[in-house]
Amino acid sequence: MRFVVASLLALALAGPAAAQDRQVLTIYTYDAFAADYGPAPLLKQGFEPRCGCTVDFVAAESSIGALRRVQLEGAGTEADIVLGLDSSNVAEARATGLFAPHGITLPPLGLPVTWADADFVPFDFGWFAFVYNRETLPDPPTSFAALAAADPSLKIVIEDPRASTPGLGLVLWVKAAYGDAAGDLWRALRPHIVTVTRSWSEAYYSLFLAGEADMVLSYTTSPSYHRIAEADERFAAARFSDGHYLQIELAGILRSSPHPELARRFLRWLVSTQAQATIPTTNWMFPVNLPAGALPEGFAEPLPPAETLLLDPEEVAANAPAWIDEFLDALR
Repeated sequence: MRFVVASLLALALAGPAAAQDRQVLTIYTYDAFAADYGPAPLLKQGFEPRCGCTVDFVAAESSIGALRRVQLEGAGTEADIVLGLDSSNVAEARATGLFAPHGITLPPLGLPVTWADADFVPFDFGWFAFVYNRETLPDPPTSFAALAAADPSLKIVIEDPRASTPGLGLVLWVKAAYGDAAGDLWRALRPHIVTVTRSWSEAYYSLFLAGEADMVLSYTTSPSYHRIAEADERFAAARFSDGHYLQIELAGILRSSPHPELARRFLRWLVSTQAQATIPTTNWMFPVNLPAGALPEGFAEPLPPAETLLLDPEEVAANAPAWIDEFLDALR
């Protein structure tokens, strides 16, 4: 009996110790990704049994905010991974020197452009677009020029490129489509802009869906949410003859990661078909690794490569501050 009691006591004492021995993988990301409705809970649920670890998603207001946080924390950060960086800020992220090569052999990826990067792993992609309500705007503009020339009563809401990834994406979209004439276009668009918000959520949920604007800067996939999750067919993404700017979302391992091998295991899981299957109906973006025909019924179709705009990341890093200033000057 004494042996049984001693064994049970040893097991009881070992339980907390075993729990404390579990490695904690800390991932900085943006708020919508980490939310209850985002991909993070399902990715956590799928990966933890595989790793015997604990995954801790830490949310910032945006991916730009997550990058700024690790820049402030430097080598002392507890983060292992920053998830949600994208093709518009990847060169800036690399220039910090905080990220390490991922060392992963990736599966063939279904991206609309060729993408190879030693430091950052793509996990989804999408195209920026202006979303509208078919009932209240039956005849939407089909180009930036048409939007600028529309009746002054047509109002749009956009995001701040200094704080929001979609906001920066819009600046790059206009620059890619209009080049040196971008400033003129911004001045022509100014009468239609209700406000410039700090985040996508504020623009989309707080203003557009509340009826404060006719169109909102979002993604071609945003109406898929309303169609699939809400059985609501009212919303659509305007197809612009200018083309649409591509966003590729990325994850990178920090050089100071306490658990670099665990971080690599997570990134391998992130691009697996099992993990990728969660992306369309949680992050409402296109996955990078799903078989043809595997998208949910009613999900948006990818745009043809001919309609894809994407500037070189190094060009973006070198010029984005000036392009943002051009945007801000035009709106003053």
